[in-house]
Amino acid sequence: INHCYYCLAAHGAAVRQLSGDPAFGEMMVMNFRAADLSARQKAMLEFAVKLTEQPAKIIEADRAALREAGFSDRDIWDIASFFNMSNRVAAAVDMRPNDEYHAMAR
Repeated sequence: INHCYYCLAAHGAAVRQLSGDPAFGEMMVMNFRAADLSARQKAMLEFAVKLTEQPAKIIEADRAALREAGFSDRDIWDIASFFNMSNRVAAAVDMRPNDEYHAMAR
């Protein structure tokens, strides 16, 4: 979404490793909307995208959609804080991924 180099490499490596599916890891960092995700996962990611791209346009219906997908208010806090904090910190300090992330679980 924000093309953070560190996040793309590190998170792609984590997804590849956790899922055991290198193609899925690549799909998640290239275009998560084309990946085979549950409705719950899609709701979480769409919320994170909207919060990143249009934070002033988050409305109660956005939070309600997450609750309907099974997320608690604490979960919503975690979704918002982790995604936005990690991306902004990585960008702020020009964080670079470790070399091993690029080859991990391929």
